[in-house]
Amino acid sequence: MLTGVTEGFLCCLLGSTPNAVGPLESVESGDGYTFVEVKPGRVLRVKHAGPAPAPSPPPPPETVQGNRAGLVRCQRRITVYRNGRLLVENLGRAPRADLGHGQGDCEPPAALEVELAEPAGAEGRAHAGGSGSGRRRRARRPKRTIHIDCEKRITSCKGAQADVVLFFIHGVGGSLAIWKEQLDFFVRLGYEVVAPDLAGHGASSAPQVAAAYTFYALAEDMRAIFKRYAKKRNVLIGHSYGVSFCTFLAHEYPDLVHKVIMINGGGPTALEPSICSIFNMPACVLHCLSPCLAWSFLKAGFAHQGAKEKQLLKEGNAFNVSSFVLRAMMSGQYWPEGDEVYHAELTVPVLLVHGMHDKFVPVEEDQRMAEILLLAFLKLIDEGSHMVMLECPETVNTLLHEFLLWEPEPLPRALPDPQPALAEEK
Repeated sequence: MLTGVTEGFLCCLLGSTPNAVGPLESVESGDGYTFVEVKPGRVLRVKHAGPAPAPSPPPPPETVQGNRAGLVRCQRRITVYRNGRLLVENLGRAPRADLGHGQGDCEPPAALEVELAEPAGAEGRAHAGGSGSGRRRRARRPKRTIHIDCEKRITSCKGAQADVVLFFIHGVGGSLAIWKEQLDFFVRLGYEVVAPDLAGHGASSAPQVAAAYTFYALAEDMRAIFKRYAKKRNVLIGHSYGVSFCTFLAHEYPDLVHKVIMINGGGPTALEPSICSIFNMPACVLHCLSPCLAWSFLKAGFAHQGAKEKQLLKEGNAFNVSSFVLRAMMSGQYWPEGDEVYHAELTVPVLLVHGMHDKFVPVEEDQRMAEILLLAFLKLIDEGSHMVMLECPETVNTLLHEFLLWEPEPLPRALPDPQPALAEEK
């Protein structure tokens, strides 16, 4: 139908430059889905729905504080030390959101010091220097310092506004069907929504090459989808592994990503297959266990295991993937750039939603994420677990909508410097 599968295999094996995204071909289906060829032979199913494009309303007349509405001053100093320590200093006051529901409003501390994960062998090299090297470690010499000082305009995103697009990205073993309640809810409110199936999931193509499921290969897929549908203000909503792709896009396109929502995404640490993969086992063992994966996920991914949860698991296509794809996805979660420094550099507002019964992601990880991020608001849902968007759709939809409508208080206008006037009088 499109390009040969063999070319897709070669594309996955040889890779491509990070910012080189070729022209996208798409095929519309009769059931409201679009099949987009992001690379030769690599086709993703995308749900794209929303109102027909309408002309944007004229901008409102400026008032006294009109030009300051929604402005946030982002001031932060990030210092990375040679002894593996990270010091994050918030030089300005971050705004807080009153979302009304849930718990856990979080304001980042004025200064936060954490210990970075060191590469293998770093500890041995540190001890090889003797007492002189220990003296240098105590001196805490900075390796590099990152200064952030900018203003961002954060405005309310309403469904009637034609420049707003909501992107929904699922995690390992799911599909765009897990967002059904959210997609229906926001389409009814007039929003434009985009939800892709990751490669090997849902109705997207599933190459039988492990290189097709690395983080970088999947991130380039999401970059292609984002560049195809993005408008002026884009909101990224990710669940579990999908949060990493939202973070990647927010870091790559800071001027286009307006807000980010992370649902049960975990802490701000670099991805390592050896520590993040619960399915990192031989392929033969995983193949034998594949019939039990859905049952295991039901036990760990939902707060309750009744008939309703079984039906939700079936309708959401959770873990309805092959054993090869599942193993390749988990073993391909290698992203060393996505460490604490990478997350600390983000200046986009982030809403973190965590189900308290989640057995995959401890609440402490989302709490640490809220501390590292500059503009983060953490909401805890007591009755939810890992699949909180399926278990508590009304609560999740309300939180997401209120965050979309949130707009910070306008910054006070700076007072004029009186020094020039005094000089003239003298």
